[in-house]
Parts: sequence; structure tokens; C-alpha cells
Amino acid sequence: MGNFSALLPLLIFMCVMVGVGIAARRHKGGDFIGNYFIGNRELGGFVLAMTTVATYSSVSSFVGGPGMAWHIGFGWIYMAVVQVTAIFLVLGIFGKRVALLARKFNAVTVVDIIRRRFDSDLVAGLSAFIIVLFFCGTMTAQFVGGAKLFSAVTGYGYETGLILFGLVVVIYTAIGGFRAVAITDAMCAVMMMVGIVLLLFYVLKAGGGYETIMASIAQNHPNMLEPFSGGNMPWGLYFTQWLLVGICTIALPQSVVRGISYKDTKGLHHAMLIGTIVIGFMNIGINFVGILARGVLPEDVAAYGGMKFIDSVIPQTIVRAMPPELVGLAIIGPLAASISTISGLLIVASSAIIKDVYLHYKEKRGESVSERKIRALSVGSTALIGGAVFLIALTPPSLIWIINMFAFGGLETAFLWVLLFGLFWEKANKTGALFSMLGGTAIYCLAQGMGFKIFGLHQITIGISASLLLFIAGNYLGRNKNAAPHIEDFFPKRRTAQRIDDKSLS
Repeated sequence: MGNFSALLPLLIFMCVMVGVGIAARRHKGGDFIGNYFIGNRELGGFVLAMTTVATYSSVSSFVGGPGMAWHIGFGWIYMAVVQVTAIFLVLGIFGKRVALLARKFNAVTVVDIIRRRFDSDLVAGLSAFIIVLFFCGTMTAQFVGGAKLFSAVTGYGYETGLILFGLVVVIYTAIGGFRAVAITDAMCAVMMMVGIVLLLFYVLKAGGGYETIMASIAQNHPNMLEPFSGGNMPWGLYFTQWLLVGICTIALPQSVVRGISYKDTKGLHHAMLIGTIVIGFMNIGINFVGILARGVLPEDVAAYGGMKFIDSVIPQTIVRAMPPELVGLAIIGPLAASISTISGLLIVASSAIIKDVYLHYKEKRGESVSERKIRALSVGSTALIGGAVFLIALTPPSLIWIINMFAFGGLETAFLWVLLFGLFWEKANKTGALFSMLGGTAIYCLAQGMGFKIFGLHQITIGISASLLLFIAGNYLGRNKNAAPHIEDFFPKRRTAQRIDDKSLS
């Protein structure tokens, strides 16, 4: 029998989310596509910061990460702290650039910008395919991780949790579109912070206070105080994780698209500041809670059944340390991380199918599509993708967390150089972009499938290195035949043109 007192706060939170989706659907202004997929570019600084933070954070940030911190110690925090820079980098590097370009030729998606820059339907179509493919893998991991966490903490079944929050996130995203996603993401980010504070307080209380817990760690697990954790945190893990969850995340499409959606430069600057503070608090805070959980779960990992226990550290800590009446509030934070990630990926995947493939195909044929049909197709595709991922999660793959990180690396391999060179290098051409995206992603997937590594480093190093070399090679081969007709949009010849563009965001 489940704990209904733990379930009740979650039920209330889910009802509010659905209400936000309905309210967002009623919002009027602008065309449907702009409203549904980017919220008519009206996001303020706070909501922009929170939706970017919430989409970047996932259930693994609140479960697997602190579980590893409990096992390894402060070395895990030293490794994970690079994530503090993620929001500042993605908005700082791409935010204003993407916003200016999107307004110039009415782009709604990242693929719109890629198509315009390289003047290639093939590159754009490949981009849309990669987004949908890897997003489905990531969303499946979020569904499964959230449902398992729900079951472990509340005592209700896995399927109950999946149905409860899985269907809710699909419903409010399909109904309300990007505006609903952004607002609910902000709510989720707030609940994540509330959950961290609550859990920190009760973990310290259950463990006898900070000094007592740290004294116990120093005596029984001294390696946890060392940067390399007695060999558990080799330099290679530091390096590859700084790439995988830090530097390379600037190119994740679900984060870059936020640059299309904000209202003005003031909001962007506020979002960069707020987002950096929030992601720092959340990332360092929840991993620090993982270390302090040694005061609640003091034995070595072998005593709890081995490494498979890592994902159970936070659920078990919540159950053991917190009063039953507050367990429901604590679980909202980790589940909110799962929900916000799913909704953010879902709306971008839907836009890739409807805006980047279907509507572009109709436009090239000179065929018009009524707003009513676009509305039905957009809502339907969002629901269909979410429903498909939901069904996969009912019988979850056994290697779901590996699939999650595999998808993360695949997206970074595909988009890092294409976006960086495309937006900041005038001579970048479509042959280089195609070679980089197709070849780099294929090599990354092959290396993952074969388990091939260089110096024991994660395959992301192979992916981004191959992608870079292929971009340079392709760019050289296509240097005389790939002139982009819209290059003036991206690299104005006169500085006055840039100053005029800047006024649109002031």
C-alpha cells in the first residue's frame, strides 16, 4: 500500500501544471506557430533563466549525480561544478546571436537557422532527424527514472507513477505548447530548490549535524575528502565529464532554442545572471546533500548491494531522513527535474517534425496550410511523440541510463561545430556541415556500440574530434561551390547593419 500523504502534494502540483497548460492555450497574440513553439518571443529574464535551467537539469541530476557523490565524495562535486557555467555559456555565446537572426528572417527553430545559414534542406532534414532520434532516447530515460523514483519514495507501483506524471507532462505540453513549457519549467525549478533545502535540513538533522557527519566521513571514508577519491575519480573522468556535461552542452538544441524565445537584451542579461546562480545552487547543493547522506546511509556501497544501489541513495535518504508528511514535497523536486526535461525536449521534437519538415515541404510546393490544420498537427505530433515514449517506458530497457548519456553525447557531436562555425565563421559551408553532422555522429555511435575508447576517455572525445576534422575537410572540399545566398543575414558587411539589428532587442 502506498503512502497517500506523500502522493497528495504531487497530485496538487500536477493539477496546477495541467491548469497552466490550459491557460497558456488561451493566450492570444501572434501567429500560432510562433506562439506554440517559441511563445511569441516574450520570455522575460526570470522565466528564461528558469526554463533553461530546468530543461538542462534532469532526473539524473537529482538521483544518479548525488548517488555518485555519496559513493565518491567531494571529487564528484569538483567534477560536476563545471555545470555552473552551462547557462551563462549557452546564453552568452548563442543567446543574442540567435535572437537577432531569428527576428531577421522569422526563424522559429534551431533547424530554421541551420537551413538558412547553409541553404541546405539535406542538412536541415538531418538535423531534425537527429533531434527527434536522440530526444526520444533522453525522454525515455526521464520517464523511467522519474517513475522509479516515484515508486521508491511513495510505495506506489512503477506504472502508477509513469501514468501520473508521464501523461500529465504530455497533456500540458501538447495543449499549451512552449508557453506552458516555459512557465511550468519555472515552477519546476523553484520546486527543485525547495526540495534541496528541505532535504539538506533533514539530512543534517538525521546525521547529527554537519560536524558529526564530516567527522564520520573522515574516519570511515577518508578517500571521499580527496579530489581523486583514492582512484575512483581519475583525471580522464574529470576531463570527459567537463566536456560532456559542461562545455559541449552549449550546442544542445533544447538550450539554444531558448535564445529565440526571449523578449529583449535586458531579459537575456538577467537570465544569464539568475540562471548561473540557480544552476550553481542546485548542482552543488544536491551533490553536497549526496555526500552528507553518509550520515543516513553510513556503510560502504557493497553493504547495500553494490553499484546498482547508487540510484537508490536519494530515494532511500528521503524516506529515512524526512517526516512522512513532508516526503511528498521533497519528491516534487526530483520529479520536477524529470518533467521539465521531458516537456522541453518534447516541444522541440514536435517543432522539428511540423515546422522543419512538414511545413517546409508544403512551402516548397507552394501549398498553403490552414492555421486550424497546423494547430491540430502540432498538438497531435506532440501528443504522439510523448505517447510513443510513454509506451516504451512501460517496458523500460535495462541500459536506460547509458542510453541517456549516449543521447547527450550524440546531440553535442552533431551540433557543436555546425552551430559554432555556422554562426561565427563566414567561410563555413554546407559540405563541411554535412560531413561533420553525418560523419561525426556515425563515428560517435559506432564507438559507443563497440565500446571503443581512447586512453579510457568517454566516446564524446572521439565524437567531437571526428566531427571537427570532418567539418574542416568538408569545408575545404566544398569551398568553391557552396556559397550561401543568405550569408548577408549572418555576416553584414557594414557595422551599421549590426547596430540597426541590435535596436530590435533593446
